[in-house]
Amino acid sequence: MHVFLLVGGKLFIGFLALIFVINISGKGNLAPSTASDAVQNYVLGGIIGGFIYNNDIHILEYLAILFIWCGLVLLLRYVKVHNVRVKQILGGIALTVVEDGNILYENCRKQGLSGHELAFKLRTNHIYSVSEVKRAVYEQNGQLIIVKYGEENPRFPLITDGQLQKNILHVIGKDIDWVKKEVERQRYSSIHAVYLGEYRDGRLYCYPRKS
Repeated sequence: MHVFLLVGGKLFIGFLALIFVINISGKGNLAPSTASDAVQNYVLGGIIGGFIYNNDIHILEYLAILFIWCGLVLLLRYVKVHNVRVKQILGGIALTVVEDGNILYENCRKQGLSGHELAFKLRTNHIYSVSEVKRAVYEQNGQLIIVKYGEENPRFPLITDGQLQKNILHVIGKDIDWVKKEVERQRYSSIHAVYLGEYRDGRLYCYPRKS
């Protein structure tokens, strides 16, 4: 009976720890969107699955390990939000795989994207020829963001978490100076003060990081 109570207690604690991290990190589910998210899920499975049935690991030791894991997850999330370079290293970087109707083979190779996969992702977006694509960006989570010829507005933001997405500037035909002027015109101290910046109909619409 004591063994079952110990296993049940560890399982319940692991369940609470999982809910805590999901709520604090702002994720609604465990579907990994980056490589670091996948690693976090693997570690979580290893901790809960490996330690629950090990009677040599006591509750306090189990709590300490879960506490360290939760702390690392929250620390990584904080660093990724405030440091673009670290975010790119841990989560990967989105790369353009189609530019002006031409496939950028080197970027496809870096992302491990085969010709068959590229064609399939284009078809799921109702595009049956690469020549229809002005720009296609392969995101870290495997999604393909596409801008077709004739589309005024790209379907991805220009500013996220105070960081300028420079690869989007080419799509909209603007430069960094234009972005800075738009940000200043809307009375923001700098690009870093913008939580989200969307380009629509030739204008930049900014939302503050703090209300």
